[in-house]
Amino acid sequence: MSVVAALDSRRMLQACEEAERGLGQTSPNPAVGCVVVKNGRLVGRGFHAAAGQAHAEVKALSDAGAAARGATVYVTLEPCCVQGRTPACTEALITAGVKMVVYGSRDPNPRVNGRGGRKLRAAGIKVVAGVEQPACDQIVKGYREWVLTGSPLVGMKLAVSLDGRIAARGGASKWISGPASRALVQQMRRRADAVLVGAGTVAADDPRLSCRLRDARQPLRVVLDERLAVSPLSRVVAGRGDCLLVCAPGEVSSGRADALRAAGAEVYGLRGRGRGAWQRLLAKLGRRDVHELLIEGGAGVAASAVKARVVSELTLFYSTRLLGGDGVPMLDSLGVRSPSGAPLLSDGTIDRVGHDFVWRGRFENSG
Repeated sequence: MSVVAALDSRRMLQACEEAERGLGQTSPNPAVGCVVVKNGRLVGRGFHAAAGQAHAEVKALSDAGAAARGATVYVTLEPCCVQGRTPACTEALITAGVKMVVYGSRDPNPRVNGRGGRKLRAAGIKVVAGVEQPACDQIVKGYREWVLTGSPLVGMKLAVSLDGRIAARGGASKWISGPASRALVQQMRRRADAVLVGAGTVAADDPRLSCRLRDARQPLRVVLDERLAVSPLSRVVAGRGDCLLVCAPGEVSSGRADALRAAGAEVYGLRGRGRGAWQRLLAKLGRRDVHELLIEGGAGVAASAVKARVVSELTLFYSTRLLGGDGVPMLDSLGVRSPSGAPLLSDGTIDRVGHDFVWRGRFENSG
């Protein structure tokens, strides 16, 4: 790698750090980070914090002030070239008089894809694309899925014992994983636009499903509750943010539905089962600008989503505890008849977090 390429890589990774500050907070816009460099010195930085607020490039240019003229701008995503709730970033870059724009990912939005770069080149600005693209793609993976399919990217996390149990006999699950793992889950919730569990998890644990990190936007809380068994007094209904209860169509006009609506929940009737039902639910969440959905269990919901092939990414928080064969397995039946027909995961990585191990991988047959 040349010295210039190494410097570009370092600056783009700084832009990625900026972008990560906005993860989960910006939909329907993507999270974007930007830094401005002049004579080898970082003179401006910025990130997109929320829809309707200034974009990353505009914030970084404002931070740089007059030093932006003749500078190089590093931005994680191709600058937008269309007027939305805020002006086009290409116009801001041209007006600021920058000499070069380096970006990581091309914007999948067909209104922008390639056009942002072409508009900058037409104005005499040098454009370099694809620097640290894998890191930049990771930041906008949910946005890309939402733009291309209309549905969110689906991840799943489960906290399990070393022998694959999510609860002891009788259902007790607090706490299988340790404090460091639970802190990491809060980061995952901050990134997710929505968090989903089944009614059994609500009955057993009465979770808030909120993000406890300071200044985080609360994810939409989704509960699969076919018969609307969830109490209006449960913390998932009464907590901060929106709650969506997904039930059988016949329950939508029931007295239980009225009581839950009065408590602040939205009730949605979902017909059918299996992959078709999951796809309809994901499409509804996409219409609500959900870019990333995090499924947190329990065993029935997790198995249903895996069987429907809608889960793209899996994170397992492995405790070093053993709960035994009478504990609750992390997945209900998948109907697998032979190992060759089992769902397959790839790109697995494992890290130590506190006393736990965190395994991450991708399903090869999702989508």
